Amino acid sequence: MDHQPKFFENLSGTGKAIGVLTSGGDAQGMNAAVRAVVRMGIYVKAKVYFVYEGYQGMVDGGDNIVEVSWESVSSILQVGGTVIGSARCKSFRTREGRLQAAYNLVQRGITNLCVIGGDGSLTGANLFREEWSGLLEELAQKGKIDEEAVKKYAYLNIVGMVGSIDNDFCGTDMTIGTDSALHRIIEVVDAIMTTAQSHQRTFVLEVMGRHCGYLALVSALACGADWVFIPEYPPEEGWEDSMCVKLSENRARKKRLNIIIVAEGAIDCHNKPITSEKVKDLVVQRLGFDTRVTILGHVQRGGTPSAFDRILASRMGVEAVLALLEATPATPACVVSLSGNQAVRLPLMECVQMTQEVQKAMDEGRFVEAVRLRGRSFENNLNTYKLLSHKKPDAELPKTNFNVAVLNVGAPAAGMNAAVRAAVRVGITEGHKMFAVIDGFEGFARGKIKEISWGDVGGWTGQGGSILGTKRTLPAKYLEKIADQMRTNNINALMVIGGFEAYESCLQLQEARSRFEEFCVPICVLPATISNNVPGTDFSIGADTALNAIVETCDRIKQSASGTKRRVFIIETMGGYCGYLANMGALAAGADAAYIFEEQFDIRELQANVEHLTEKMKTSIQRGLVLRNENCNENYTTDFIYQLYSEEGKGVFDCRKNVLGHMQQGGAPSPFDRNFGTKISAKAMQWISKKLKETYRKGKVFANTDDSVCLLGMRRRNLVFQPVAELKTETDFVHRIPKEQWWLKLRPLMKILAKYKTSYDVSDSGQLEHVAMHSPKEAETGAI
Repeated sequence: MDHQPKFFENLSGTGKAIGVLTSGGDAQGMNAAVRAVVRMGIYVKAKVYFVYEGYQGMVDGGDNIVEVSWESVSSILQVGGTVIGSARCKSFRTREGRLQAAYNLVQRGITNLCVIGGDGSLTGANLFREEWSGLLEELAQKGKIDEEAVKKYAYLNIVGMVGSIDNDFCGTDMTIGTDSALHRIIEVVDAIMTTAQSHQRTFVLEVMGRHCGYLALVSALACGADWVFIPEYPPEEGWEDSMCVKLSENRARKKRLNIIIVAEGAIDCHNKPITSEKVKDLVVQRLGFDTRVTILGHVQRGGTPSAFDRILASRMGVEAVLALLEATPATPACVVSLSGNQAVRLPLMECVQMTQEVQKAMDEGRFVEAVRLRGRSFENNLNTYKLLSHKKPDAELPKTNFNVAVLNVGAPAAGMNAAVRAAVRVGITEGHKMFAVIDGFEGFARGKIKEISWGDVGGWTGQGGSILGTKRTLPAKYLEKIADQMRTNNINALMVIGGFEAYESCLQLQEARSRFEEFCVPICVLPATISNNVPGTDFSIGADTALNAIVETCDRIKQSASGTKRRVFIIETMGGYCGYLANMGALAAGADAAYIFEEQFDIRELQANVEHLTEKMKTSIQRGLVLRNENCNENYTTDFIYQLYSEEGKGVFDCRKNVLGHMQQGGAPSPFDRNFGTKISAKAMQWISKKLKETYRKGKVFANTDDSVCLLGMRRRNLVFQPVAELKTETDFVHRIPKEQWWLKLRPLMKILAKYKTSYDVSDSGQLEHVAMHSPKEAETGAI
């Protein structure tokens, strides 16, 4: 892309006033969005106003609409819910109410609104915008405002952000709050699993989602639930029998617990509700299993937002301000949202209409259509869940006579086990014999390889680290022994799950093909490393869990610093030479600076940071947080930076340092990593099956083309298989990082939100797109 970068410095907010409100049900991450709107607004010299208590505050006016400063949004990033309040408002539904709201806004010169809420709130905002000029005319006729004001404030611009834990809004892959709600659900499921296992119990869990099954579906995927009930995909007639057969089969296989997840809006194919109590009674009556119901309720809305939600909301908040600055009277009200890893703007009413279409399809019993309308991501989740949860009887499975081996390479990363489980189960479904290699290529050379069955990987999704064992050893020094083992065990394909070493290993195997025919088989790499430094992918399995560990620790440290006042913490993160964890951790934790290898810095910059913190200590926010990637500079070490800050800050602030270390590698995988690992692994296994069929000639598999050794990565909006040979040109092998990294574009965002002057390339944003209906085929090819 050789476009000329477009910088937002040319967009000025001078003379503009922006109102920000949260409406409808609250969601974790709303505060991060509010903070980003306020700071970005002030940064571009606009006036920014809080509208307290949603539309109710807009109608009531007075103290409910107040101008805010930079410091007004300090310390809210890590708080769940919304600090500016949200209320359901009957009066805004009347024309009188909207007339009063318009009057209150005009009084303060506010003609730009940023609304954070669900589809109801956004529909209300759009109606308000359409009526705006009529409302002003009416106010003028009643003598409340003069003709001058009617002309001056003739247009109202509206930008929406979707804050909803249900993820029920069409056109956006993830709404603000969804990831955090999944964190709450998975924490509960993990806790319940231990008690259920002790007593051989069955648990029926009810999660939120009156009209949308996203939370139920993804949490079922993420914990390997036995059965899930969602409104979009009712079970077939006779489901009671099928479910009970499945539960008793699992018990017969020595599985000590069963988990059933029910969305609160679950229905059967006659549109009759399926309640958690009904499911429990059924299990008790038919099977006599000890069964308990847990209704999660408002726990799912509570708690601190996850790292993903903070970053999503911060990106969306900044994008919303840019959209308001660029809006013209002709621009329709838009929603800023995320498609894959790409920020997009979509016409608000198109999204709302599509969301209503889903409900209509469900009411009319067109469930296949409803799933399709929900979008690629939802359909993919459903297909993957169906693939992994039900094992067909052996007699019904195809037999391919292919043997596929799975191994972990490199450092452990949370989510590796979910990927292994998905690979094994999809492989078995496709008719292959699956083999697990213990301890990476080192174990492979020693013959530590065994067949692995469907039941062997039960309960693996929630386990951190690597159950198979993993080593950093590359295959180069064991090529002959590995080739022997591949021949002995007749291995026809390899799936390698790991970090930069996994990618390098597969390059070595490909280069060795000319000497060892055994390596002429399909090979697929799945990126799994906390450092997120593998070329060919925006995300790798494990990075999200590590980011959450960093952010959680930073929150605690910030709290400690706030208590003692005038204290700056220097925190060292892992990542090798890749600054992803430091940079994104800084964005999600609201840090003042992040030192990374990719952006060289010198003593002058360190000095400027110290001066910036000295200024900050004069305000009411008397604490500082600085992140440093472990390898960002060989001379400016964490100790050096700590000593420099301590010396230069004498009398103004004192310093502490903290090296986070291996805690970043441990812990149970986050819902994102479980889900991402599961989905890309299932997709990779299907690719391996396809390649095996293509390369099977005269009784053997022979694959020696570049496209038979691929890495499966997420790029912007799609999952793509890329030959590792082609990725070589994109790689800096000395520092083990990709030459170009998407997240560096978000670096200015962190600086803006920490009050630094910087330039921000906005070439990628700004185009209003349309909500695309996707074809069924697309669900298989693309999104996560």
